[in-house]
Amino acid sequence: MISLPDPIYSTRCGKAYLGDALELMAGLPADSIDLVVTSPPFALQRKKEYGNHDQEVYVDWLLGFTQEIKRILKPSGSFVIDLGGAYQKGRPIRSLYNYRVLIRLCDEQGWNLAEEFFWFNPAKLPSPIEWVNKRKIRAKDAVNTVWWLSKIDNPKANITNVLAPYSDRMKRLLTNSEKYYTPKKRPSGHDISGRFGEDKGGAIPSNLLQIPNTESNSQYLRFCKIVGSRGHPARFPQKLPEFFINFLTDLGDTVLDIFAGSNTTGATAEALCRQWMAFELDQRYLAESAFRFLPDANEDAVISLYNQLCTKGARNIRLAQVSQPRLFDEPSDYCVQDNE
Repeated sequence: MISLPDPIYSTRCGKAYLGDALELMAGLPADSIDLVVTSPPFALQRKKEYGNHDQEVYVDWLLGFTQEIKRILKPSGSFVIDLGGAYQKGRPIRSLYNYRVLIRLCDEQGWNLAEEFFWFNPAKLPSPIEWVNKRKIRAKDAVNTVWWLSKIDNPKANITNVLAPYSDRMKRLLTNSEKYYTPKKRPSGHDISGRFGEDKGGAIPSNLLQIPNTESNSQYLRFCKIVGSRGHPARFPQKLPEFFINFLTDLGDTVLDIFAGSNTTGATAEALCRQWMAFELDQRYLAESAFRFLPDANEDAVISLYNQLCTKGARNIRLAQVSQPRLFDEPSDYCVQDNE
Protein backbone atom coordinates (compact mmCIF):
# COMPACT_ATOMS: atom_id res chain seq x y z
CA MET A 1 0.00 0.00 0.00
CA ILE A 2 1.13 3.53 -0.75
CA SER A 3 1.55 5.59 2.39
CA LEU A 4 2.22 9.14 1.23
CA PRO A 5 0.97 12.55 2.33
CA ASP A 6 -1.39 14.43 0.07
CA PRO A 7 0.35 15.83 -3.00
CA ILE A 8 0.73 19.58 -3.47
CA TYR A 9 -0.92 19.22 -6.88
CA SER A 10 -2.15 16.49 -9.19
CA THR A 11 -2.96 16.09 -12.88
CA ARG A 12 -4.65 13.50 -15.05
CA CYS A 13 -1.62 11.22 -14.85
CA GLY A 14 0.44 12.22 -11.86
CA LYS A 15 1.07 13.78 -8.48
CA ALA A 16 3.69 16.17 -7.14
CA TYR A 17 4.78 15.74 -3.52
CA LEU A 18 6.61 18.16 -1.24
CA GLY A 19 9.17 16.62 1.06
CA ASP A 20 12.43 14.78 1.50
CA ALA A 21 12.74 12.04 -1.13
CA LEU A 22 14.04 9.49 1.37
CA GLU A 23 11.01 9.93 3.59
CA LEU A 24 8.61 9.90 0.65
CA MET A 25 10.14 6.79 -0.92
CA ALA A 26 9.69 5.01 2.41
CA GLY A 27 5.93 5.38 1.79
CA LEU A 28 6.08 3.42 -1.47
CA PRO A 29 5.81 -0.37 -1.63
CA ALA A 30 8.69 -2.50 -2.89
CA ASP A 31 8.78 -3.35 -6.59
CA SER A 32 6.22 -0.70 -7.54
CA ILE A 33 7.97 1.78 -9.89
CA ASP A 34 8.79 1.12 -13.55
CA LEU A 35 11.31 3.92 -14.10
CA VAL A 36 13.18 6.33 -11.89
CA VAL A 37 14.76 9.08 -13.98
CA THR A 38 16.37 11.98 -12.21
CA SER A 39 19.09 14.59 -12.21
CA PRO A 40 20.26 15.25 -8.64
CA PRO A 41 22.08 18.41 -7.58
CA PHE A 42 25.61 17.98 -8.93
CA ALA A 43 28.77 17.92 -6.81
CA LEU A 44 30.04 21.30 -7.98
CA GLN A 45 32.67 23.41 -6.28
CA ARG A 46 30.53 26.55 -6.36
CA LYS A 47 27.43 26.48 -4.21
CA LYS A 48 24.16 26.77 -6.13
CA GLU A 49 20.83 28.04 -4.89
CA TYR A 50 19.21 24.62 -5.35
CA GLY A 51 21.38 23.07 -2.63
CA ASN A 52 24.19 21.03 -4.16
CA HIS A 53 26.61 19.14 -1.89
CA ASP A 54 30.41 19.29 -1.68
CA GLN A 55 32.34 16.68 -3.65
CA GLU A 56 33.83 15.25 -0.45
CA VAL A 57 30.46 14.09 0.90
CA TYR A 58 28.46 13.87 -2.31
CA VAL A 59 28.88 10.18 -3.13
CA ASP A 60 27.84 9.02 0.33
CA TRP A 61 24.91 11.44 0.29
CA LEU A 62 23.62 10.22 -3.07
CA LEU A 63 24.03 6.52 -2.27
CA GLY A 64 21.70 7.01 0.66
CA PHE A 65 18.91 7.57 -1.90
CA THR A 66 19.86 4.87 -4.39
CA GLN A 67 19.45 1.98 -1.96
CA GLU A 68 15.83 3.02 -1.44
CA ILE A 69 15.37 3.45 -5.21
CA LYS A 70 16.46 -0.16 -5.64
CA ARG A 71 13.83 -1.31 -3.13
CA ILE A 72 10.89 0.44 -4.84
CA LEU A 73 11.94 -0.36 -8.43
CA LYS A 74 10.25 -3.27 -10.17
CA PRO A 75 12.59 -6.12 -11.19
CA SER A 76 11.92 -5.18 -14.82
CA GLY A 77 12.38 -1.47 -14.10
CA SER A 78 15.22 0.93 -14.75
CA PHE A 79 17.03 3.70 -12.91
CA VAL A 80 18.45 6.52 -15.06
CA ILE A 81 20.61 9.18 -13.43
CA ASP A 82 22.09 12.25 -15.12
CA LEU A 83 25.31 13.51 -13.53
CA GLY A 84 27.27 16.51 -14.74
CA GLY A 85 31.04 16.55 -14.54
CA ALA A 86 33.13 18.81 -12.32
CA TYR A 87 36.69 19.96 -11.69
CA GLN A 88 38.66 19.57 -8.50
CA LYS A 89 38.83 22.72 -6.41
CA GLY A 90 41.44 25.18 -7.66
CA ARG A 91 42.96 22.69 -10.14
CA PRO A 92 42.46 22.06 -13.87
CA ILE A 93 41.91 18.39 -13.01
CA ARG A 94 38.62 16.58 -13.38
CA SER A 95 36.76 15.17 -10.40
CA LEU A 96 35.93 11.47 -10.61
CA TYR A 97 32.86 11.73 -8.38
CA ASN A 98 30.37 10.67 -11.07
CA TYR A 99 32.45 7.56 -11.83
CA ARG A 100 32.80 6.79 -8.13
CA VAL A 101 29.02 6.96 -7.87
CA LEU A 102 28.71 4.39 -10.65
CA ILE A 103 31.34 2.02 -9.26
CA ARG A 104 29.91 2.07 -5.75
CA LEU A 105 26.36 1.60 -7.06
CA CYS A 106 27.47 -1.59 -8.81
CA ASP A 107 30.02 -2.90 -6.31
CA GLU A 108 28.24 -2.06 -3.06
CA GLN A 109 24.53 -2.00 -3.89
CA GLY A 110 24.42 -4.64 -6.63
CA TRP A 111 23.13 -2.49 -9.48
CA ASN A 112 23.83 -3.54 -13.07
CA LEU A 113 25.09 -0.97 -15.55
CA ALA A 114 22.76 -1.71 -18.46
CA GLU A 115 24.48 0.96 -20.58
CA GLU A 116 26.26 4.25 -20.21
CA PHE A 117 24.89 7.25 -22.10
CA PHE A 118 26.39 10.67 -22.71
CA TRP A 119 24.24 13.77 -23.06
CA PHE A 120 25.93 16.34 -25.29
CA ASN A 121 24.49 19.84 -24.94
CA PRO A 122 25.85 21.84 -27.91
CA ALA A 123 24.28 25.02 -26.51
CA LYS A 124 26.15 24.88 -23.22
CA LEU A 125 28.21 27.98 -22.42
CA PRO A 126 31.99 27.61 -22.04
CA SER A 127 32.96 26.56 -18.53
CA PRO A 128 34.72 26.50 -16.17
CA ILE A 129 35.62 30.15 -16.72
CA GLU A 130 39.07 29.95 -15.10
CA TRP A 131 40.41 27.15 -17.29
CA VAL A 132 38.41 27.66 -20.50
CA ASN A 133 37.80 31.41 -20.86
CA LYS A 134 40.68 32.99 -18.94
CA ARG A 135 43.66 30.67 -19.18
CA LYS A 136 42.37 28.86 -22.28
CA ILE A 137 43.89 25.52 -21.32
CA ARG A 138 40.77 23.34 -21.40
CA ALA A 139 37.86 22.73 -23.77
CA LYS A 140 34.37 23.59 -22.56
CA ASP A 141 32.58 20.92 -20.55
CA ALA A 142 29.46 20.08 -22.58
CA VAL A 143 28.81 16.38 -21.86
CA ASN A 144 27.03 14.80 -18.90
CA THR A 145 27.29 11.14 -17.99
CA VAL A 146 23.93 9.35 -17.83
CA TRP A 147 23.98 5.94 -16.18
CA TRP A 148 21.21 3.46 -17.09
CA LEU A 149 21.05 0.97 -14.21
CA SER A 150 18.90 -2.07 -13.53
CA LYS A 151 18.25 -4.76 -10.94
CA ILE A 152 18.34 -7.62 -13.47
CA ASP A 153 20.26 -8.35 -16.66
CA ASN A 154 17.28 -7.76 -18.94
CA PRO A 155 15.10 -4.88 -17.78
CA LYS A 156 12.18 -3.79 -19.94
CA ALA A 157 13.48 -1.94 -23.02
CA ASN A 158 12.50 -1.49 -26.66
CA ILE A 159 14.91 0.40 -28.89
CA THR A 160 12.36 0.51 -31.73
CA ASN A 161 10.44 3.09 -29.70
CA VAL A 162 13.28 5.61 -30.02
CA LEU A 163 14.56 5.11 -33.55
CA ALA A 164 16.43 8.06 -35.03
CA PRO A 165 15.62 9.56 -38.46
CA TYR A 166 17.58 8.05 -41.32
CA SER A 167 20.44 10.08 -42.75
CA ASP A 168 20.10 11.38 -46.32
CA ARG A 169 22.64 8.79 -47.43
CA MET A 170 20.63 5.97 -45.88
CA LYS A 171 17.46 7.28 -47.51
CA ARG A 172 19.18 7.11 -50.89
CA LEU A 173 20.31 3.56 -50.14
CA LEU A 174 16.77 2.52 -49.25
CA THR A 175 15.39 3.87 -52.53
CA ASN A 176 17.99 1.95 -54.57
CA SER A 177 19.87 -0.52 -52.39
CA GLU A 178 21.46 -2.38 -55.33
CA LYS A 179 23.18 0.80 -56.49
CA TYR A 180 24.61 1.91 -53.14
CA TYR A 181 25.18 -1.28 -51.20
CA THR A 182 26.40 -4.86 -51.67
CA PRO A 183 25.89 -7.47 -48.94
CA LYS A 184 29.26 -8.88 -47.87
CA LYS A 185 31.56 -9.37 -44.93
CA ARG A 186 33.34 -6.16 -44.02
CA PRO A 187 37.06 -5.90 -43.05
CA SER A 188 35.91 -5.25 -39.49
CA GLY A 189 34.40 -8.73 -39.39
CA HIS A 190 30.79 -7.54 -39.54
CA ASP A 191 28.71 -9.65 -41.90
CA ILE A 192 26.29 -7.17 -43.52
CA SER A 193 23.36 -9.09 -44.97
CA GLY A 194 20.82 -8.08 -47.60
CA ARG A 195 18.41 -7.05 -44.83
CA PHE A 196 20.53 -3.95 -44.21
CA GLY A 197 18.66 -2.38 -47.13
CA GLU A 198 15.24 -2.85 -45.54
CA ASP A 199 13.37 0.17 -44.23
CA LYS A 200 12.94 -0.39 -40.48
CA GLY A 201 11.35 3.01 -39.87
CA GLY A 202 14.50 4.64 -38.56
CA ALA A 203 18.06 4.10 -37.41
CA ILE A 204 19.11 2.62 -34.10
CA PRO A 205 20.26 5.57 -31.96
CA SER A 206 23.68 5.73 -30.38
CA ASN A 207 24.39 6.24 -26.70
CA LEU A 208 25.49 9.82 -27.44
CA LEU A 209 22.37 11.96 -27.05
CA GLN A 210 22.77 15.36 -28.69
CA ILE A 211 20.07 17.50 -27.10
CA PRO A 212 20.45 21.29 -26.83
CA ASN A 213 19.21 22.81 -23.60
CA THR A 214 17.78 26.04 -24.97
CA GLU A 215 14.49 26.62 -23.14
CA SER A 216 14.11 30.41 -23.12
CA ASN A 217 10.51 31.40 -23.86
CA SER A 218 8.41 28.46 -22.70
CA GLN A 219 5.12 28.86 -20.88
CA TYR A 220 6.91 27.69 -17.72
CA LEU A 221 9.39 30.57 -17.90
CA ARG A 222 6.76 33.12 -18.94
CA PHE A 223 4.60 32.23 -15.95
CA CYS A 224 7.64 32.25 -13.65
CA LYS A 225 8.30 35.79 -14.79
CA ILE A 226 4.72 36.78 -13.97
CA VAL A 227 5.21 35.70 -10.34
CA GLY A 228 8.63 37.36 -10.14
CA SER A 229 10.82 34.24 -10.36
CA ARG A 230 13.58 33.12 -12.71
CA GLY A 231 12.49 29.49 -12.42
CA HIS A 232 14.65 26.56 -11.44
CA PRO A 233 18.27 27.29 -12.46
CA ALA A 234 19.18 23.73 -13.45
CA ARG A 235 16.43 22.44 -15.73
CA PHE A 236 17.11 19.62 -18.15
CA PRO A 237 15.46 19.52 -21.59
CA GLN A 238 12.29 17.55 -22.16
CA LYS A 239 13.88 15.38 -24.85
CA LEU A 240 16.22 13.77 -22.31
CA PRO A 241 13.55 12.12 -20.12
CA GLU A 242 11.41 11.65 -23.24
CA PHE A 243 14.04 9.36 -24.76
CA PHE A 244 14.26 7.12 -21.70
CA ILE A 245 10.52 7.09 -20.97
CA ASN A 246 9.81 5.95 -24.52
CA PHE A 247 12.73 3.49 -24.49
CA LEU A 248 12.16 1.88 -21.09
CA THR A 249 8.42 2.06 -20.30
CA ASP A 250 5.00 1.25 -21.74
CA LEU A 251 1.74 3.20 -21.67
CA GLY A 252 0.44 3.41 -18.11
CA ASP A 253 3.76 2.58 -16.44
CA THR A 254 4.82 4.68 -13.45
CA VAL A 255 7.73 7.11 -13.69
CA LEU A 256 9.30 8.76 -10.63
CA ASP A 257 11.68 11.71 -10.31
CA ILE A 258 13.01 12.05 -6.76
CA PHE A 259 14.71 15.42 -7.40
CA ALA A 260 11.95 16.92 -9.51
CA GLY A 261 12.99 20.59 -9.61
CA SER A 262 10.84 22.14 -12.33
CA ASN A 263 9.28 18.70 -12.99
CA THR A 264 10.34 18.29 -16.61
CA THR A 265 10.10 14.53 -16.08
CA GLY A 266 6.51 14.68 -14.87
CA ALA A 267 5.40 16.93 -17.72
CA THR A 268 7.06 14.61 -20.23
CA ALA A 269 5.49 11.52 -18.67
CA GLU A 270 2.09 13.25 -18.77
CA ALA A 271 2.44 13.93 -22.49
CA LEU A 272 3.44 10.29 -23.06
CA CYS A 273 0.48 8.93 -21.05
CA ARG A 274 2.56 7.47 -18.25
CA GLN A 275 1.67 7.69 -14.61
CA TRP A 276 4.16 9.84 -12.73
CA MET A 277 5.23 11.00 -9.30
CA ALA A 278 7.49 13.94 -8.51
CA PHE A 279 9.31 14.52 -5.20
CA GLU A 280 10.78 17.94 -4.44
CA LEU A 281 12.11 19.46 -1.21
CA ASP A 282 11.67 23.13 -2.17
CA GLN A 283 8.03 24.28 -2.17
CA ARG A 284 8.72 27.28 -4.42
CA TYR A 285 10.24 25.11 -7.13
CA LEU A 286 7.36 22.65 -6.87
CA ALA A 287 4.80 25.47 -7.08
CA GLU A 288 6.46 26.84 -10.21
CA SER A 289 6.58 23.38 -11.78
CA ALA A 290 2.76 23.42 -11.95
CA PHE A 291 3.09 26.02 -14.72
CA ARG A 292 4.12 23.22 -17.09
CA PHE A 293 0.62 21.73 -16.83
CA LEU A 294 -1.61 24.79 -17.14
CA PRO A 295 -3.70 25.88 -20.09
CA ASP A 296 -3.20 29.43 -21.25
CA ALA A 297 -4.12 31.65 -18.31
CA ASN A 298 -4.21 35.33 -17.47
CA GLU A 299 -1.80 36.87 -15.01
CA ASP A 300 -4.28 36.98 -12.14
CA ALA A 301 -5.01 33.26 -12.47
CA VAL A 302 -1.30 32.40 -12.58
CA ILE A 303 -0.52 34.49 -9.52
CA SER A 304 -3.52 33.11 -7.62
CA LEU A 305 -2.52 29.50 -8.30
CA TYR A 306 1.10 30.17 -7.39
CA ASN A 307 0.10 31.73 -4.09
CA GLN A 308 -2.12 28.75 -3.29
CA LEU A 309 0.70 26.31 -4.06
CA CYS A 310 3.17 28.28 -1.94
CA THR A 311 0.85 28.35 1.09
CA LYS A 312 1.93 26.23 4.02
CA GLY A 313 -0.28 23.17 4.09
CA ALA A 314 -1.27 23.42 0.42
CA ARG A 315 -2.66 20.07 -0.68
CA ASN A 316 -4.01 18.27 -3.71
CA ILE A 317 -4.74 21.20 -6.00
CA ARG A 318 -6.08 19.64 -9.16
CA LEU A 319 -4.67 20.79 -12.50
CA ALA A 320 -7.17 19.78 -15.13
CA GLN A 321 -5.37 20.35 -18.41
CA VAL A 322 -1.94 19.93 -19.93
CA SER A 323 -0.77 22.93 -21.93
CA GLN A 324 1.95 21.34 -24.07
CA PRO A 325 1.03 19.52 -27.32
CA ARG A 326 0.19 15.90 -26.68
CA LEU A 327 2.17 13.15 -28.35
CA PHE A 328 -0.99 11.16 -29.05
CA ASP A 329 -4.02 12.16 -31.12
CA GLU A 330 -6.41 11.09 -28.37
CA PRO A 331 -5.66 10.73 -24.65
CA SER A 332 -5.29 7.12 -23.59
CA ASP A 333 -7.47 5.74 -20.82
CA TYR A 334 -4.28 5.53 -18.78
CA CYS A 335 -4.11 9.32 -18.73
CA VAL A 336 -7.23 9.73 -16.63
CA GLN A 337 -6.49 7.15 -13.97
CA ASP A 338 -5.41 8.32 -10.55
CA ASN A 339 -1.87 7.38 -9.60
CA GLU A 340 -2.67 5.31 -6.49
